[in-house]
Amino acid sequence: MKLTKETKILIVGLGLIGGSYAMALSKQGYKVRAITTSQKSIDYAVENKLIEFGRIMPDPQLISDSNLIIFALYPLTFLKWMQQYGHYISKGTLITDVTGVKVSIIYEIESLLPEGVEFIAAHPMAGREVYGVENATDEIFKNANYIVTPTEKNSSQAIEICEQLGHVLGFASVSRLSPEEHDDIIGFLSQLTHCIAVSLMTCNDSPHLEYYTGDSFRDLTRIAKINDTMWVELFMLNKENLIKHMEKFETEFAKLKQALQNDDIETIRKIMGKSTERRSRFDKQK
Repeated sequence: MKLTKETKILIVGLGLIGGSYAMALSKQGYKVRAITTSQKSIDYAVENKLIEFGRIMPDPQLISDSNLIIFALYPLTFLKWMQQYGHYISKGTLITDVTGVKVSIIYEIESLLPEGVEFIAAHPMAGREVYGVENATDEIFKNANYIVTPTEKNSSQAIEICEQLGHVLGFASVSRLSPEEHDDIIGFLSQLTHCIAVSLMTCNDSPHLEYYTGDSFRDLTRIAKINDTMWVELFMLNKENLIKHMEKFETEFAKLKQALQNDDIETIRKIMGKSTERRSRFDKQK
């Protein structure tokens, strides 16, 4: 298959990311349908022209009639969905996902695929501190990264279509990683940073801190307003990588602490210089 305006796209899970995918694709004339558990979400998406129509139950006809299925579900929910309804997916259909961990789901999903169905995983590195389709916006994809995580079972065509999807959605960068590389890097770039933000919010019980804070604390803790159901699942499914990076962080933090205790200004400045140089690489180009 090829991704064209005639491709019948089904999004399973119409929350913030699924809704934002729907918005981006529908704006460009793609045919988007959805399956989600809330009729309110379906109604909102139809009224706001994010989708053509949707269902609150896995409709066999809708599933089998789709050419590209995008799963915007939590990892374990995705696995359960495939176990229960994956057999409705038609031969020749391509499926992809948005999940934040890969090794713990990709290979099991591949084992559940009907004959002639291919799964090419992806991770949109985008989000907000709110959730639900009513907060969907394709603006979150601008200046954001999109990671495709192929396995040896993926065809070059499927990889190309998945990368095309990233470009169509409006991501600034589309790249490839193996599932193993992805989970290691995400353990540091995403999961560790959420752990740090949560710890900052819980380590000081002084009242009314919000009246005294500056932008530095607000910036560092923006992601601490967290969806605990989703993030606990992500942490547990990638805990070996996450714990490894937590330990590295603890070691580096201890170096800074020791330098302070020793009045070692030179070491502190070296650490800060290294930090400044590395952080400059992350600045988004306007």
